[in-house]
Amino acid sequence: MKATHRQDRTPLGCSRTRAISPILTLAVIFSLAVSSGTLHAAQVPVKQPLSPEILAMHARVKRPVAAAPTTSLELAATATALTSTSFNSEQGPGPGPIGPGPGCNLFPAPASIGTTVPLSYFGPPPSDTNRSLVGPVQLLDTGVLDVAHGTITIPLYLGHLKGSGKNVWYVLTDVDDSNVAAELGLNFSTKLTFASHSARTGNLDANGNIVFDAGTVNFKPERKIIPGPAGHEFPPSFATPGSVGDANYGPLVRIVNAANVIYNAPMVAFDVDANQISFPNGNVDYTKVHDQVVAIDPVNMTVTLNLINGFSFGRPVWYLSMDTSSTLGAAIEHNTFAPLMQKILLGHDDSFASPVERIFISTNGPESGGCNNPLRQGLSADLADGFRPNNVVGGIPTLALDYSPYWDAQLFEWTQEAIDQGFRGQLREEFQILTFVQDKLITGPGGATFGSSGFSINCPIVQRLD
Repeated sequence: MKATHRQDRTPLGCSRTRAISPILTLAVIFSLAVSSGTLHAAQVPVKQPLSPEILAMHARVKRPVAAAPTTSLELAATATALTSTSFNSEQGPGPGPIGPGPGCNLFPAPASIGTTVPLSYFGPPPSDTNRSLVGPVQLLDTGVLDVAHGTITIPLYLGHLKGSGKNVWYVLTDVDDSNVAAELGLNFSTKLTFASHSARTGNLDANGNIVFDAGTVNFKPERKIIPGPAGHEFPPSFATPGSVGDANYGPLVRIVNAANVIYNAPMVAFDVDANQISFPNGNVDYTKVHDQVVAIDPVNMTVTLNLINGFSFGRPVWYLSMDTSSTLGAAIEHNTFAPLMQKILLGHDDSFASPVERIFISTNGPESGGCNNPLRQGLSADLADGFRPNNVVGGIPTLALDYSPYWDAQLFEWTQEAIDQGFRGQLREEFQILTFVQDKLITGPGGATFGSSGFSINCPIVQRLD
């Protein structure tokens, strides 16, 4: 279906159609499916507009845009990861997206490079007029970006677990209703409507906080990874995540008393009081909170999260990494193992009722030279130097209509023949990768057939860098 709503397939991804309403999107999909004789009308969940009363309930969820900490964050975890010889087993988020070299820093160069005029001469980016055009676009609008450190500070929510009343500290990043997304500044994802079977249930209280029916996370485990041999660090010889959810935990929650709207509400702390997780300036205790937390302030109700480099249709992006459906993936991603995510239907990206988009992850991309190598990419590089692998994601808002924060992991491996001929490099765009698969330059891991690797990652998009 991508060809029907993406105007081009070039690596630059220069022109994309604007997002349309979820009702229209589902209506179009429905009409196409029925006309092809593949579905019966009774099978299609028609999403009705929210009533003013229900929309008012969701409006209670809105919080003021979170301000970044006024004091300088110590970013202890990042500093440790840069200097430690055991960075693969450090707790916390790992290095941020502003790395020491071009292979670990995707922030675009200023427009003044190569000209005879200073940067102040240049006008506002075209994205100020049309968000699909060139220029930075902040997609998650609930907080302030710190471009110097590569973090975002967003509202922190305090909900409770039904029955026990235990504290559930969480954030909101995405929602499956466009009006709610616009009201709250969240990412809109129609696809989350089709992920309801992998969502917890809950209800909004009078203050706009969620009372969850089930789902807990243990943040006490210590994350640890032992890489494979040099040059073949992936797969690691040992890996265990730093936080583990129970069988009922997944980041999505369906709000039963407010029209079953689905939120992406990853948990960042559980069963702790505010004074136990008060780390407004960093130096976070990762036995109590999510590893991607750089700072957390339960007084001002904000949390600062690490951002991660990636690409979407040739454009550099920053995203969050919150949960994974496999323990290996959660260990590598510095996030939470979320067993309920295993119910997500994988391998059907862009087909009707798919809840996922694809994320393309190299296993053996260029790693020689580490961050100094502008072509650096892949899991072996990640495990060798501790910086992120520069993954490629599919559609995001402003570039496509089919964004989902649930990414179906598609691991790929360069063939030895491609490496021997010097073809291996950094890939930045989905259809480029698929073409290389077609041309037999890359395969699945170990020469397997390319496709879904059987796990998904919850990675909400935050910023398009150009």
